[in-house]
Amino acid sequence: MPASPSTARAINDRLALRLLQDEGPLTAGQLKQLTGLSRPTVADLVERLTASGFIEVVGEAGARRRGPNAKLYGIVAGRAQLAALDVRTEGVAVLVSDLVGRVLAEASVPIGGDTGTGPAVEQAVTLVERVVKEAGADRLHTVGIGAPGLIDPASGELRDSTGLPEWHRRLVAALQERLPDARVSVENETNLAALAEQREGVARDRDTFVLLWLGHGTGAAVVLDGALRRGASGGTGEIGFLPVPGTTGLPSATDCEGGFHSLAGAAAIVALAGEHGLSVPPHSDGPGAAAVVREAVLAAAAGPGRAAEPGDEAGRRSGSGGPREAGREPEAGHGHGARSAHEAGLRIAGGAEDEPRVRDDNARAGSEALLGRAGEPASGALRAGRSAAGQAPLVPDAARAGAAVGFLDALAERLAVGAASVVAVLDPGCVVLGGEVGQAGGEALAARVEERLRRMAPLPTEVRPSSLGGAAVLRGALLTARESAQAELFGRP
Repeated sequence: MPASPSTARAINDRLALRLLQDEGPLTAGQLKQLTGLSRPTVADLVERLTASGFIEVVGEAGARRRGPNAKLYGIVAGRAQLAALDVRTEGVAVLVSDLVGRVLAEASVPIGGDTGTGPAVEQAVTLVERVVKEAGADRLHTVGIGAPGLIDPASGELRDSTGLPEWHRRLVAALQERLPDARVSVENETNLAALAEQREGVARDRDTFVLLWLGHGTGAAVVLDGALRRGASGGTGEIGFLPVPGTTGLPSATDCEGGFHSLAGAAAIVALAGEHGLSVPPHSDGPGAAAVVREAVLAAAAGPGRAAEPGDEAGRRSGSGGPREAGREPEAGHGHGARSAHEAGLRIAGGAEDEPRVRDDNARAGSEALLGRAGEPASGALRAGRSAAGQAPLVPDAARAGAAVGFLDALAERLAVGAASVVAVLDPGCVVLGGEVGQAGGEALAARVEERLRRMAPLPTEVRPSSLGGAAVLRGALLTARESAQAELFGRP
Protein backbone atom coordinates (compact mmCIF):
# COMPACT_ATOMS: atom_id res chain seq x y z
CA MET A 1 0.00 0.00 0.00
CA PRO A 2 1.54 3.33 -1.07
CA ALA A 3 2.27 5.95 1.58
CA SER A 4 -0.03 8.92 1.89
CA PRO A 5 1.34 12.32 0.79
CA SER A 6 1.79 13.45 4.41
CA THR A 7 3.63 10.23 5.32
CA ALA A 8 5.84 10.52 2.25
CA ARG A 9 6.73 14.11 3.19
CA ALA A 10 7.60 13.05 6.73
CA ILE A 11 9.82 10.24 5.43
CA ASN A 12 11.59 12.59 3.00
CA ASP A 13 12.08 15.25 5.68
CA ARG A 14 13.54 12.73 8.09
CA LEU A 15 15.86 11.36 5.40
CA ALA A 16 17.14 14.84 4.59
CA LEU A 17 17.66 15.68 8.26
CA ARG A 18 19.55 12.44 8.82
CA LEU A 19 21.86 13.25 5.93
CA LEU A 20 22.49 16.72 7.34
CA GLN A 21 23.28 15.15 10.71
CA ASP A 22 25.73 12.65 9.24
CA GLU A 23 27.27 14.65 6.40
CA GLY A 24 27.07 18.21 7.66
CA PRO A 25 25.82 21.14 5.53
CA LEU A 26 24.69 20.24 1.99
CA THR A 27 23.38 22.06 -1.06
CA ALA A 28 19.99 21.28 -2.55
CA GLY A 29 21.78 19.57 -5.41
CA GLN A 30 23.71 17.35 -3.01
CA LEU A 31 20.51 16.48 -1.17
CA LYS A 32 18.94 15.53 -4.50
CA GLN A 33 21.89 13.29 -5.36
CA LEU A 34 22.06 11.61 -1.95
CA THR A 35 18.30 11.09 -1.50
CA GLY A 36 17.44 10.18 -5.08
CA LEU A 37 14.45 12.53 -4.91
CA SER A 38 13.39 14.82 -7.73
CA ARG A 39 14.47 18.44 -7.85
CA PRO A 40 10.94 19.79 -7.10
CA THR A 41 10.57 17.40 -4.15
CA VAL A 42 13.92 18.51 -2.69
CA ALA A 43 13.03 22.17 -3.18
CA ASP A 44 9.75 21.57 -1.39
CA LEU A 45 11.31 19.82 1.60
CA VAL A 46 14.06 22.46 1.92
CA GLU A 47 11.42 25.18 2.01
CA ARG A 48 9.33 23.23 4.50
CA LEU A 49 12.25 22.45 6.86
CA THR A 50 13.47 26.05 6.70
CA ALA A 51 10.02 27.43 7.55
CA SER A 52 9.79 24.97 10.46
CA GLY A 53 13.07 26.24 11.92
CA PHE A 54 14.88 22.93 11.49
CA ILE A 55 17.45 24.03 8.89
CA GLU A 56 18.97 27.29 7.72
CA VAL A 57 21.44 28.62 5.17
CA VAL A 58 24.92 28.33 6.74
CA GLY A 59 27.13 29.32 3.80
CA GLU A 60 27.84 28.74 0.13
CA ALA A 61 29.52 25.84 -1.64
CA GLY A 62 32.75 26.91 -3.33
CA ALA A 63 34.34 30.33 -3.49
CA ARG A 64 33.31 30.90 -7.12
CA ARG A 65 29.72 29.74 -6.88
CA ARG A 66 26.88 32.12 -6.18
CA GLY A 67 23.12 31.98 -6.27
CA PRO A 68 20.42 29.65 -4.95
CA ASN A 69 22.12 26.46 -6.13
CA ALA A 70 25.24 27.26 -4.09
CA LYS A 71 23.46 27.70 -0.77
CA LEU A 72 24.56 25.30 1.95
CA TYR A 73 21.82 24.16 4.29
CA GLY A 74 22.55 22.93 7.78
CA ILE A 75 20.67 22.03 10.97
CA VAL A 76 19.84 25.04 13.17
CA ALA A 77 22.52 24.53 15.81
CA GLY A 78 20.96 26.81 18.42
CA ARG A 79 17.62 25.05 18.46
CA ALA A 80 18.70 23.06 21.54
CA GLN A 81 21.61 22.75 23.96
CA LEU A 82 22.94 19.43 25.22
CA ALA A 83 25.15 18.29 28.09
CA ALA A 84 27.39 15.24 28.39
CA LEU A 85 28.88 13.92 31.64
CA ASP A 86 31.68 11.45 32.27
CA VAL A 87 31.23 10.25 35.85
CA ARG A 88 34.28 8.56 37.34
CA THR A 89 34.93 7.15 40.79
CA GLU A 90 36.92 10.24 41.74
CA GLY A 91 35.46 13.04 39.67
CA VAL A 92 33.15 14.35 36.98
CA ALA A 93 33.79 15.95 33.58
CA VAL A 94 31.08 17.97 31.82
CA LEU A 95 30.65 19.58 28.43
CA VAL A 96 27.79 21.54 26.89
CA SER A 97 27.21 21.67 23.14
CA ASP A 98 24.71 22.90 20.60
CA LEU A 99 22.47 20.62 18.56
CA VAL A 100 25.13 19.81 15.95
CA GLY A 101 27.66 18.84 18.60
CA ARG A 102 29.83 21.97 18.68
CA VAL A 103 31.27 22.23 22.20
CA LEU A 104 30.36 25.52 23.90
CA ALA A 105 31.96 25.00 27.32
CA GLU A 106 33.52 22.22 29.37
CA ALA A 107 35.09 21.64 32.79
CA SER A 108 35.83 18.93 35.34
CA VAL A 109 36.06 18.63 39.11
CA PRO A 110 37.73 16.01 41.33
CA ILE A 111 35.63 14.42 44.05
CA GLY A 112 37.61 12.71 46.80
CA GLY A 113 36.75 9.27 48.08
CA ASP A 114 36.11 10.69 51.55
CA THR A 115 33.46 13.13 50.29
CA GLY A 116 29.98 12.35 51.58
CA THR A 117 27.19 11.42 49.20
CA GLY A 118 25.28 14.69 49.59
CA PRO A 119 28.31 17.00 49.14
CA ALA A 120 29.56 14.91 46.20
CA VAL A 121 26.22 15.17 44.41
CA GLU A 122 26.09 18.92 45.07
CA GLN A 123 29.60 19.40 43.68
CA ALA A 124 28.70 17.56 40.49
CA VAL A 125 25.36 19.32 39.95
CA THR A 126 26.92 22.72 40.66
CA LEU A 127 29.58 21.98 38.05
CA VAL A 128 26.90 21.19 35.47
CA GLU A 129 25.03 24.41 36.25
CA ARG A 130 28.26 26.43 36.00
CA VAL A 131 29.22 24.97 32.62
CA VAL A 132 25.68 25.53 31.30
CA LYS A 133 25.95 29.19 32.34
CA GLU A 134 29.39 29.55 30.75
CA ALA A 135 28.01 28.10 27.53
CA GLY A 136 25.30 30.74 27.46
CA ALA A 137 22.58 28.10 27.36
CA ASP A 138 19.18 29.14 28.67
CA ARG A 139 18.14 25.55 29.30
CA LEU A 140 19.26 22.03 28.43
CA HIS A 141 17.21 19.82 26.18
CA THR A 142 19.03 16.52 26.80
CA VAL A 143 21.68 15.31 29.24
CA GLY A 144 23.70 12.17 28.48
CA ILE A 145 25.66 10.54 31.32
CA GLY A 146 28.37 7.91 31.15
CA ALA A 147 29.03 6.08 34.42
CA PRO A 148 30.64 2.84 35.58
CA GLY A 149 28.36 0.01 36.61
CA LEU A 150 25.31 -1.79 35.28
CA ILE A 151 22.33 -0.11 33.66
CA ASP A 152 19.01 -1.82 34.31
CA PRO A 153 17.66 -2.68 30.81
CA ALA A 154 14.06 -2.35 32.01
CA SER A 155 14.24 1.00 33.82
CA GLY A 156 17.33 2.51 32.16
CA GLU A 157 18.63 3.41 35.63
CA LEU A 158 22.05 2.86 37.14
CA ARG A 159 21.90 -0.20 39.38
CA ASP A 160 23.31 -0.29 42.89
CA SER A 161 26.77 -1.84 42.55
CA THR A 162 29.20 -2.92 45.25
CA GLY A 163 32.41 -0.91 45.18
CA LEU A 164 31.00 2.14 43.37
CA PRO A 165 30.17 5.41 45.15
CA GLU A 166 26.56 5.92 46.19
CA TRP A 167 26.62 9.46 44.80
CA HIS A 168 26.69 8.06 41.25
CA ARG A 169 23.12 6.79 41.54
CA ARG A 170 21.97 9.89 43.42
CA LEU A 171 23.45 12.20 40.80
CA VAL A 172 21.06 11.10 38.05
CA ALA A 173 18.00 11.83 40.20
CA ALA A 174 19.47 15.13 41.40
CA LEU A 175 20.10 16.33 37.85
CA GLN A 176 16.57 15.46 36.83
CA GLU A 177 15.27 17.40 39.82
CA ARG A 178 17.43 20.48 39.19
CA LEU A 179 16.88 20.36 35.42
CA PRO A 180 13.19 19.47 35.19
CA ASP A 181 12.86 20.39 31.51
CA ALA A 182 15.81 18.25 30.41
CA ARG A 183 15.70 14.61 29.39
CA VAL A 184 18.36 12.82 31.46
CA SER A 185 19.67 9.39 30.47
CA VAL A 186 22.55 7.25 31.73
CA GLU A 187 24.61 4.59 29.96
CA ASN A 188 27.56 2.45 30.96
CA GLU A 189 30.78 4.33 30.27
CA THR A 190 32.45 1.56 28.27
CA ASN A 191 29.42 1.17 26.02
CA LEU A 192 29.61 4.89 25.28
CA ALA A 193 33.33 4.62 24.56
CA ALA A 194 32.62 1.87 22.02
CA LEU A 195 29.93 3.98 20.32
CA ALA A 196 32.37 6.88 20.08
CA GLU A 197 35.10 4.68 18.60
CA GLN A 198 32.57 3.32 16.11
CA ARG A 199 31.35 6.76 15.03
CA GLU A 200 34.45 8.93 15.38
CA GLY A 201 37.40 6.71 16.26
CA VAL A 202 39.40 3.70 15.24
CA ALA A 203 36.43 1.35 14.62
CA ARG A 204 34.67 3.43 11.97
CA ASP A 205 35.14 0.65 9.40
CA ARG A 206 33.91 -2.13 11.69
CA ASP A 207 30.34 -3.19 12.40
CA THR A 208 31.53 -6.00 14.70
CA PHE A 209 34.22 -5.47 17.33
CA VAL A 210 34.95 -5.57 21.06
CA LEU A 211 36.35 -2.63 22.99
CA LEU A 212 38.54 -3.66 25.91
CA TRP A 213 38.51 -0.82 28.43
CA LEU A 214 41.83 -0.25 30.20
CA GLY A 215 41.64 2.57 32.72
CA HIS A 216 41.29 2.57 36.48
CA GLY A 217 39.46 -0.73 36.07
CA THR A 218 38.72 -3.09 33.20
CA GLY A 219 35.66 -3.88 31.16
CA ALA A 220 34.46 -4.57 27.65
CA ALA A 221 31.81 -3.35 25.24
CA VAL A 222 30.46 -5.62 22.52
CA VAL A 223 29.23 -4.37 19.14
CA LEU A 224 27.82 -7.09 16.87
CA ASP A 225 26.45 -6.41 13.39
CA GLY A 226 26.45 -2.68 14.11
CA ALA A 227 24.44 -2.93 17.34
CA LEU A 228 25.63 -2.49 20.91
CA ARG A 229 24.81 -5.62 22.96
CA ARG A 230 23.90 -5.11 26.62
CA GLY A 231 22.76 -8.57 27.72
CA ALA A 232 19.74 -9.77 29.70
CA SER A 233 20.69 -7.83 32.84
CA GLY A 234 22.77 -5.09 31.23
CA GLY A 235 26.01 -6.78 32.20
CA THR A 236 27.58 -7.71 28.88
CA GLY A 237 31.28 -6.95 29.12
CA GLU A 238 31.90 -7.38 32.86
CA ILE A 239 35.28 -8.81 31.97
CA GLY A 240 36.84 -7.68 35.23
CA PHE A 241 35.13 -10.69 36.84
CA LEU A 242 36.49 -13.12 34.25
CA PRO A 243 38.42 -15.96 35.99
CA VAL A 244 41.89 -16.08 34.47
CA PRO A 245 45.19 -17.83 35.22
CA GLY A 246 47.91 -15.84 36.94
CA THR A 247 45.90 -14.51 39.87
CA THR A 248 45.98 -15.57 43.51
CA GLY A 249 42.34 -16.62 43.68
CA LEU A 250 38.94 -16.42 42.05
CA PRO A 251 36.54 -13.47 41.82
CA SER A 252 33.25 -13.46 43.68
CA ALA A 253 29.82 -12.07 42.86
CA THR A 254 30.68 -8.91 44.81
CA ASP A 255 34.42 -8.54 44.23
CA CYS A 256 36.38 -8.78 40.97
CA GLU A 257 39.72 -9.29 42.74
CA GLY A 258 41.10 -12.54 41.43
CA GLY A 259 39.55 -11.93 38.02
CA PHE A 260 40.96 -10.22 34.93
CA HIS A 261 40.83 -6.92 36.85
CA SER A 262 43.67 -8.23 39.04
CA LEU A 263 45.88 -8.55 35.97
CA ALA A 264 44.92 -5.50 33.93
CA GLY A 265 43.51 -2.86 36.30
CA ALA A 266 45.53 0.31 36.81
CA ALA A 267 46.98 -0.81 40.14
CA ALA A 268 48.10 -4.12 38.63
CA ILE A 269 49.75 -2.36 35.67
CA VAL A 270 51.66 0.04 37.91
CA ALA A 271 52.77 -2.86 40.13
CA LEU A 272 53.95 -4.78 37.06
CA ALA A 273 56.00 -1.79 35.95
CA GLY A 274 57.64 -1.66 39.38
CA GLU A 275 58.50 -5.35 39.14
CA HIS A 276 60.39 -4.59 35.93
CA GLY A 277 62.34 -1.78 37.57
CA LEU A 278 60.46 1.10 36.02
CA SER A 279 59.68 4.33 37.85
CA VAL A 280 56.07 4.45 38.96
CA PRO A 281 53.74 7.35 39.87
CA PRO A 282 52.41 7.85 43.40
CA HIS A 283 48.81 7.13 42.34
CA SER A 284 47.70 3.88 40.73
CA ASP A 285 44.77 5.36 38.80
CA GLY A 286 44.01 5.25 35.09
CA PRO A 287 46.13 8.29 34.17
CA GLY A 288 48.98 7.05 36.37
CA ALA A 289 49.03 3.65 34.67
CA ALA A 290 48.81 5.35 31.28
CA ALA A 291 51.86 7.49 32.08
CA VAL A 292 53.89 4.38 32.92
CA VAL A 293 52.86 2.65 29.69
CA ARG A 294 53.53 5.77 27.62
CA GLU A 295 57.04 6.13 29.03
CA ALA A 296 57.75 2.46 28.41
CA VAL A 297 56.68 2.79 24.76
CA LEU A 298 59.04 5.73 24.26
CA ALA A 299 61.93 3.98 25.97
CA ALA A 300 61.42 0.75 24.05
CA ALA A 301 61.24 2.62 20.74
CA ALA A 302 64.40 4.62 21.48
CA GLY A 303 66.64 1.73 22.44
CA PRO A 304 70.03 2.34 24.08
CA GLY A 305 71.90 5.59 23.45
CA ARG A 306 69.32 7.31 21.25
CA ALA A 307 66.88 10.12 21.90
CA ALA A 308 63.28 8.97 22.04
CA GLU A 309 61.17 10.84 19.50
CA PRO A 310 57.48 10.93 20.52
CA GLY A 311 56.45 9.97 16.97
CA ASP A 312 58.63 6.86 16.84
CA GLU A 313 55.66 4.52 17.36
CA ALA A 314 53.22 6.32 15.05
CA GLY A 315 52.20 4.01 12.23
CA ARG A 316 54.51 1.21 13.49
CA ARG A 317 53.52 -2.20 14.81
CA SER A 318 55.90 -4.04 17.15
CA GLY A 319 55.78 -7.67 18.14
CA SER A 320 58.11 -8.74 21.03
CA GLY A 321 60.28 -5.66 20.68
CA GLY A 322 60.64 -5.88 16.89
CA PRO A 323 58.91 -3.46 14.50
CA ARG A 324 56.62 -4.46 11.66
CA GLU A 325 54.31 -2.49 9.41
CA ALA A 326 50.62 -2.47 10.25
CA GLY A 327 49.36 -1.29 6.91
CA ARG A 328 47.06 1.30 8.49
CA GLU A 329 47.09 4.58 10.33
CA PRO A 330 47.07 4.49 14.14
CA GLU A 331 43.99 5.89 15.74
CA ALA A 332 38.76 5.16 23.44
CA GLY A 333 33.77 -2.12 29.81
CA HIS A 334 32.49 -1.40 32.54
CA GLY A 335 35.71 -0.20 34.07
CA HIS A 336 36.20 3.21 35.61
CA GLY A 337 38.99 5.72 36.17
CA ALA A 338 39.67 8.99 37.92
CA ARG A 339 40.34 12.29 36.20
CA SER A 340 43.56 14.17 36.81
CA ALA A 341 45.60 16.94 35.24
CA HIS A 342 47.79 14.52 33.28
CA GLU A 343 44.97 12.34 31.96
CA ALA A 344 45.56 13.45 28.37
CA GLY A 345 49.25 12.56 28.82
CA LEU A 346 51.72 12.69 25.98
CA ARG A 347 50.40 13.82 22.61
CA ILE A 348 52.12 11.62 20.09
CA ALA A 349 53.59 13.90 17.40
CA GLY A 350 55.00 12.70 14.12
CA GLY A 351 55.94 14.04 10.71
CA ALA A 352 58.36 16.63 9.45
CA GLU A 353 55.99 19.46 10.28
CA ASP A 354 56.37 18.95 14.04
CA GLU A 355 58.40 21.74 15.57
CA PRO A 356 61.22 20.87 18.01
CA ARG A 357 59.43 22.86 20.71
CA VAL A 358 56.36 20.66 20.35
CA ARG A 359 58.41 17.49 20.58
CA ASP A 360 60.14 18.83 23.67
CA ASP A 361 56.82 19.71 25.33
CA ASN A 362 55.42 16.29 24.49
CA ALA A 363 58.39 14.46 25.94
CA ARG A 364 58.30 16.59 29.07
CA ALA A 365 54.56 16.02 29.52
CA GLY A 366 55.04 12.27 29.63
CA SER A 367 58.18 12.33 31.76
CA GLU A 368 56.88 14.76 34.36
CA ALA A 369 54.14 12.31 35.26
CA LEU A 370 56.93 10.27 36.84
CA LEU A 371 58.82 13.19 38.44
CA GLY A 372 58.56 14.55 41.96
CA ARG A 373 57.08 17.98 42.68
CA ALA A 374 60.54 19.43 43.08
CA GLY A 375 61.32 18.49 39.51
CA GLU A 376 63.93 15.89 40.45
CA PRO A 377 63.95 12.73 38.32
CA ALA A 378 62.39 9.70 39.94
CA SER A 379 64.68 6.75 40.50
CA GLY A 380 64.36 3.66 38.30
CA ALA A 381 64.91 2.41 34.82
CA LEU A 382 62.95 5.17 33.09
CA ARG A 383 64.71 8.09 34.79
CA ALA A 384 65.51 10.21 31.73
CA GLY A 385 68.04 12.98 31.15
CA ARG A 386 67.78 15.54 28.38
CA SER A 387 69.64 15.53 25.10
CA ALA A 388 72.12 18.32 24.43
CA ALA A 389 69.56 20.08 22.26
CA GLY A 390 66.90 19.59 24.93
CA GLN A 391 64.56 17.91 22.45
CA ALA A 392 63.74 14.51 23.94
CA PRO A 393 64.46 12.26 26.90
CA LEU A 394 67.60 10.14 26.57
CA VAL A 395 67.69 6.41 27.17
CA PRO A 396 71.39 6.09 28.02
CA ASP A 397 71.77 2.30 28.29
CA ALA A 398 70.36 -0.98 27.11
CA ALA A 399 69.08 -1.91 30.57
CA ARG A 400 66.46 0.81 30.58
CA ALA A 401 65.22 0.01 27.09
CA GLY A 402 65.26 -3.68 27.96
CA ALA A 403 63.20 -3.09 31.10
CA ALA A 404 60.62 -1.19 29.06
CA VAL A 405 60.41 -3.95 26.45
CA GLY A 406 60.06 -6.60 29.14
CA PHE A 407 57.26 -4.66 30.81
CA LEU A 408 55.34 -4.18 27.56
CA ASP A 409 55.73 -7.85 26.67
CA ALA A 410 54.47 -8.93 30.11
CA LEU A 411 51.53 -6.53 29.93
CA ALA A 412 50.62 -7.80 26.46
CA GLU A 413 50.62 -11.37 27.78
CA ARG A 414 48.13 -10.36 30.47
CA LEU A 415 45.85 -8.48 28.09
CA ALA A 416 45.90 -11.34 25.59
CA VAL A 417 44.62 -13.73 28.28
CA GLY A 418 41.45 -11.67 28.72
CA ALA A 419 41.07 -10.85 25.03
CA ALA A 420 41.44 -14.51 24.02
CA SER A 421 38.41 -15.49 26.10
CA VAL A 422 36.30 -12.83 24.40
CA VAL A 423 37.57 -13.78 20.96
CA ALA A 424 36.87 -17.49 21.47
CA VAL A 425 33.24 -16.80 22.36
CA LEU A 426 32.30 -13.88 20.10
CA ASP A 427 34.74 -13.99 17.15
CA PRO A 428 34.63 -10.17 16.78
CA GLY A 429 37.47 -9.96 14.27
CA CYS A 430 38.71 -6.79 15.95
CA VAL A 431 39.63 -5.82 19.51
CA VAL A 432 40.13 -2.16 20.40
CA LEU A 433 42.38 -1.41 23.37
CA GLY A 434 40.47 1.50 24.88
CA GLY A 435 40.74 3.84 27.82
CA GLU A 436 43.76 5.87 28.86
CA VAL A 437 46.05 2.83 28.96
CA GLY A 438 44.99 1.51 25.56
CA GLN A 439 45.65 4.86 23.94
CA ALA A 440 48.98 5.29 25.73
CA GLY A 441 50.18 1.86 24.60
CA GLY A 442 49.47 2.75 20.98
CA GLU A 443 50.61 0.52 18.14
CA ALA A 444 53.47 -0.92 20.21
CA LEU A 445 51.17 -2.52 22.78
CA ALA A 446 48.41 -3.40 20.30
CA ALA A 447 50.84 -5.30 18.06
CA ARG A 448 52.19 -7.28 21.00
CA VAL A 449 48.67 -8.29 22.06
CA GLU A 450 47.72 -9.21 18.48
CA GLU A 451 50.80 -11.41 18.08
CA ARG A 452 49.99 -13.28 21.28
CA LEU A 453 46.32 -13.68 20.31
CA ARG A 454 47.42 -15.39 17.11
CA ARG A 455 49.13 -18.03 19.24
CA MET A 456 46.26 -18.40 21.75
CA ALA A 457 43.13 -18.28 19.58
CA PRO A 458 42.45 -19.86 16.16
CA LEU A 459 40.22 -16.98 15.04
CA PRO A 460 41.92 -14.14 13.13
CA THR A 461 41.67 -10.96 15.20
CA GLU A 462 43.07 -7.51 14.57
CA VAL A 463 44.02 -5.47 17.64
CA ARG A 464 43.88 -1.67 17.41
CA PRO A 465 44.78 1.05 19.91
CA SER A 466 42.09 3.56 20.79
CA SER A 467 42.24 6.91 19.05
CA LEU A 468 40.06 8.60 21.68
CA GLY A 469 41.31 7.11 24.96
CA GLY A 470 39.54 8.31 28.09
CA ALA A 471 37.85 11.11 26.12
CA ALA A 472 35.69 8.51 24.37
CA VAL A 473 33.20 8.40 27.23
CA LEU A 474 32.35 12.11 26.93
CA ARG A 475 32.21 11.85 23.14
CA GLY A 476 29.88 8.86 23.38
CA ALA A 477 27.64 10.61 25.91
CA LEU A 478 27.43 13.64 23.62
CA LEU A 479 26.64 11.50 20.57
CA THR A 480 23.78 9.73 22.33
CA ALA A 481 22.40 12.99 23.74
CA ARG A 482 22.56 14.59 20.30
CA GLU A 483 20.82 11.70 18.54
CA SER A 484 18.11 11.55 21.21
CA ALA A 485 17.44 15.28 20.98
CA GLN A 486 17.38 15.33 17.20
CA ALA A 487 15.06 12.32 17.07
CA GLU A 488 12.58 14.07 19.34
CA LEU A 489 12.84 17.50 17.76
CA PHE A 490 12.68 16.25 14.18
CA GLY A 491 10.24 13.43 14.80
CA ARG A 492 10.26 10.00 13.19
CA PRO A 493 8.60 9.04 9.90
